[in-house]
Amino acid sequence: MNANDSYLSSVKKQFAYYKLVGEKAIDQLEPEQLFISANDDTNTIATIVKHIAGNMLSRWTDFLTTDGEKEWRQRDQEFENDLKTKEAVMAIWNKGWDCLFTTLNLLKPEQLANIIYIRNEGHTAIEAVNRQLAHYPYHVGQIVFYAKLLKSSDWNSLTISRNNSNNYNGVKFAQQKSIQNFTDKEIERLK
Repeated sequence: MNANDSYLSSVKKQFAYYKLVGEKAIDQLEPEQLFISANDDTNTIATIVKHIAGNMLSRWTDFLTTDGEKEWRQRDQEFENDLKTKEAVMAIWNKGWDCLFTTLNLLKPEQLANIIYIRNEGHTAIEAVNRQLAHYPYHVGQIVFYAKLLKSSDWNSLTISRNNSNNYNGVKFAQQKSIQNFTDKEIERLK
């Protein structure tokens, strides 16, 4: 496997991980909690999901051939909450992620050096992928933080729970060494 193959495999795993983290946070909430905002300047989780999906659809549709900021994208409308149900939130979430993974699965290692444009600014494809790999976890972190606040004491930790680092590390170091966190089959299941 060459470096570009390894890179594509790695970013797919990272995107799949953050998709899973977001879903695990959302799954802990009551449906109505997806639509709560702390104040007029705070986005609901539903709105954050709508924004992520809008960005994904714009950036990953025709990734190599058209500007990543599509003419049809209405970014400001992504922050107007018109989603009314958890099913609608999850449908748009999945639509965005499906677009991302479809494109990544078609992307060839030799295309990573291609110049693509986002808002008329040139990037190599690898730079554009990295840009999104920083953007989506930022918003998933917002979702997790907000979900944790909404759940309060009923929160099930998505990572190492408080005061459990030593136990966690003991288990991890007792296991056989592994070079990957997710197997390829697990990644396919997450998509």
